[in-house]
Amino acid sequence: MIYADYNGSAPLLPTVREYLKKRVESDLFANPNAIHSLSQKIAKGIEKCRGIVAETLGCYPDQVYFNSGASEGISHIFHSILEQAGPGKNVVITSPIEHSVIPSALNFYEKHRGFKLRKVQIDGDGVVNVKSLEQLLDEHNGKVAMVAVMAVNNETGVYQPYRELARICRSRGVEFFCDTTQLIGKGDFHFEESGLDYAVCSGHKLGALSGSGFVIVREPSKLLPLVFGSTQERGVRGGTQHYLGIETLAVALKEFSENKHKLQQLAAAKEVFEASLRESFPECVVIGAGARRLAGTTLIGYPGIHGQAIQIELESQDIFVTTSSACQDNQPETSKVLQAMGIDDRLGRGVVRISLSYSQSQNEYSVLRNALHAAYTKLGKIQSF
Repeated sequence: MIYADYNGSAPLLPTVREYLKKRVESDLFANPNAIHSLSQKIAKGIEKCRGIVAETLGCYPDQVYFNSGASEGISHIFHSILEQAGPGKNVVITSPIEHSVIPSALNFYEKHRGFKLRKVQIDGDGVVNVKSLEQLLDEHNGKVAMVAVMAVNNETGVYQPYRELARICRSRGVEFFCDTTQLIGKGDFHFEESGLDYAVCSGHKLGALSGSGFVIVREPSKLLPLVFGSTQERGVRGGTQHYLGIETLAVALKEFSENKHKLQQLAAAKEVFEASLRESFPECVVIGAGARRLAGTTLIGYPGIHGQAIQIELESQDIFVTTSSACQDNQPETSKVLQAMGIDDRLGRGVVRISLSYSQSQNEYSVLRNALHAAYTKLGKIQSF
């Protein structure tokens, strides 16, 4: 089997699996918020994990708040910023390529809180135009409550100029939230150097337990409670902590930190894979090929062949890919991200996303190439649209 949907959700890392086996056998379970000794051992473990996250990602431990993942984190951040927006600050700037949770949240605030949404422009590779942000900030000077632009696109794997965007926002005194879900654990990230005000992480994207994650906040005092409770997470995220998930987050981040040199090998193998396919099938298009992308992400399309048909062909060989993002994999239409990039349906409906990890063997690209070669050869003769 070849699992090639790491952008959707990563399997547990081998080190995480081994950790969990030993951890469960240790029989150390308790509510970390009680005062007896078992609870205090777990509470100390959580703080140790917080320190590992901080050290790995270039922030301070008191800037890290554990939660259930990026969707909760994004909701928490939007709630904290927009509920405290000052008088007249009713504009939110975002991009047309965000993960679906962002437009869902912003549509709510537009409909129920009266905020106005504005979107920056992007180029043909799906990269945000920095000058477009500056123009919008000038146009709505003093009225912008926040800017929300992702670090790496989940479908294309294309990096955004988030550091430059952060610098511009900071110079204007505007809060900048960056969805770092597809970056943390897959590429280099240093919170302090990034200049971001807020970042998020989902454990299942990097080989930790699903249902674990965190937010990083530059100024913790600005974070309002979203899930109410007691003193958990310093009073801003109620509910008994998912301490096993938190522990696996620390294991996974440490593993990535020690093995991120493998990203160069992964990127090189990806380039050979893409070049080979384009040589055999000149009709094929690698989306975002002109921009910097995640080491293991390829979004490739063959015009006129349904991506789902390719997906079925590959799955018959025990190879698992998606057609865009995991959240939209059951939609036989061009994704909103690709539409925003100006990609027409003939290509957009024919894409498949291949996303691998540094933890896999790069030899899997050879198997993927052969399988896609066979699928394109077969289905190219009976193009369906």
